[in-house]
Amino acid sequence: MGRHRQATTKRSVPKMAKTLFKPGKRADAGSILIVFILGLLMIMLVGSSFLYYVVLRDLPSIAALKDYRPSISTRVYADNNELIDEFYLENRKLIKFSDIPPVVIDAFLSAEDARFFEHRGFDMQSISRAFLRNLKAGRIVQGGSTITQQVAKALYLSPEKSYIRKIKEAVLAYKIDRSLSKKEILNLYLNHIYLGHGAYGIEAASQVYFGKSTRYLNLCEASLLAGLPKAPSNYDPYTNYERSRQRQEYVLTRMVEDGHIAENEKNRVLRMPLLLRSIRPQDKVAAYFIENIRRYIQGKYGSDVLYKEGLEVYTTLDIRTQQAARDAVERGLQELENRQRYSRNVVQGALLCMDARTGAIRAMVGGRDFSKSEFNRATQSRRQPGSAFKPIIYTAAFDRGMTPETQIVDSPLAFEDGTGQVWKPQNFDGQFLGPISLRSALVQSRNIVTIKLLQEIGVNYAIAYAANMGISSPLAPNLSLALGSSAVTLQELVRAYAVLANGGKVVEPFMIKKIVDRTGHVFEEHVIKAEQAIDPRIAYLTTHIMQDVVESGTGQRVKSIGRPVAGKTGTTNDMRDAWFIGFTPSLVTGVWVGFDQERSLGSQEVGGRAAAPIWLYCMEKALANTPIESFPVPEGIVFARQGEGVAPEPFLDGLIPPDYIPVKPEETLKTEEDPPKADENKKSFGNSGFPF
Repeated sequence: MGRHRQATTKRSVPKMAKTLFKPGKRADAGSILIVFILGLLMIMLVGSSFLYYVVLRDLPSIAALKDYRPSISTRVYADNNELIDEFYLENRKLIKFSDIPPVVIDAFLSAEDARFFEHRGFDMQSISRAFLRNLKAGRIVQGGSTITQQVAKALYLSPEKSYIRKIKEAVLAYKIDRSLSKKEILNLYLNHIYLGHGAYGIEAASQVYFGKSTRYLNLCEASLLAGLPKAPSNYDPYTNYERSRQRQEYVLTRMVEDGHIAENEKNRVLRMPLLLRSIRPQDKVAAYFIENIRRYIQGKYGSDVLYKEGLEVYTTLDIRTQQAARDAVERGLQELENRQRYSRNVVQGALLCMDARTGAIRAMVGGRDFSKSEFNRATQSRRQPGSAFKPIIYTAAFDRGMTPETQIVDSPLAFEDGTGQVWKPQNFDGQFLGPISLRSALVQSRNIVTIKLLQEIGVNYAIAYAANMGISSPLAPNLSLALGSSAVTLQELVRAYAVLANGGKVVEPFMIKKIVDRTGHVFEEHVIKAEQAIDPRIAYLTTHIMQDVVESGTGQRVKSIGRPVAGKTGTTNDMRDAWFIGFTPSLVTGVWVGFDQERSLGSQEVGGRAAAPIWLYCMEKALANTPIESFPVPEGIVFARQGEGVAPEPFLDGLIPPDYIPVKPEETLKTEEDPPKADENKKSFGNSGFPF
């Protein structure tokens, strides 16, 4: 019998398989395992490449986290170190971890990440729980993010909700957890998290919601803030009070479960009223002053430094004086509007108060309402000063050897220009008084005498003299300068008058005493420099006369202040501008009143009526409870009088007129008869001359 052989069919076998499976033999189990492992490695390789290129390739480095410098607001302080404003893109104030109370840390951990000290940046339990909820909902409804993941998202990632972003977040969180200690991570979180109403970080939020530092938060306040990171707007206690209290209850419940507080503590807090700080827009009493500060810092150091570097700016602002200044301007302007029957808020005004000895600006009002007009009329507006410029002319004349008793004839003048036009300046009362002393001429604000005085000393000399006293605006080289025809700023006039108050020394007006950065490094610090601009004896001569302006001249409305004051009114043609600049030995304050679009203030609205009362309202409060000061008599000034019963006149030693009798110092306390009073109710004479 022959054997029958079964036929077999050949099959195509892959090359790799041929090496592992030999025909006619059972496949080796180890070979199958090798194929499985190689396939798995291939999948993992492809998957990891995909993960790297799609997910992890653009992950940022976290090497700089230890030196991370978050944006911090710049804080501005008044002269008494009281916070008056802040500049920021993000309202953030840093606080050291060691200064954060345990109750705050416990509240945030219970609310956001109870297993914070156990996981390595991301918590698989939380992630799994969130994944199942999202799967059931068909969308992302829960994040499951740890505090470390929230730090990663806040510092490095976009707020989008996607699984790719969650993978990036988890990887970054793991890297952060390996690089930083738990305390460092928690410190980053508490100083960076957004908590609503523009507040970034726990310290800013504590001040926004409760008006206090984090250091002083209690359990009620801490548990409320800890409920905000999840959804600051949804749990806003100002707009969603009940919802915020429900969220607070959740936080307290979690704190009980985590063993941080007892049940009775939770119940006690829930019975407590929530005492929130008012977040209504605060009335910025020093808006123009603060805006000057902001512009200065931004111009010198740039926006990044201003808004992000956490500068501490210490200013010269006196809050009491500033409040008095703003109220005085508003009161005086309303009185003018009532007199002239104007509608409200049509007339503008400005006030600047400065320390005469140092240049420190104590108060600044640049207009009636900063929110409607940021234009600062105290520093940016140039207007004709009228007779308020005259003291500079008289001081220059005294420096040329004239005295308060020098006589000049008050008589008509006429000037013809090259085109045939004739200028015939007039006095405010239309009269000419003949020979008159410089004292009486300044007290009565005689235009003609001042023009003749300017002719005598020279226009160019007067311009140079004004510049030496702090007038920096260009002055027209003509005789109308005597009547204040060249426009200047209020700040310039205040600075020039301060030279008289300060014994002839000129100082630079300043608002910033010191700027310090977040590390304590001093950016800049103002050094007071008082340079002797004019002879102190010359300054005293003018000051002595200007006291008579207040006592019996055009500035009588401020004499009720009850202390030595020197000053001068100013009014321009058609009553377009009204001025009063007055000073004590320590403070010099200037006031301007007018329309932005130049037009008449109205009948009789001269400097003594429209501006002087504002000065008085401000200075009465600014000087309240301060010692009464007299103007010191400098060495080299002697007093003499012309006959009995006449008040002594100051002279430079050696320049006493022959018919004057020297007097002893105690005799200078006698007062002279009032000189002729100026009639403030007289109108100006068009373009023929400036009234006082």
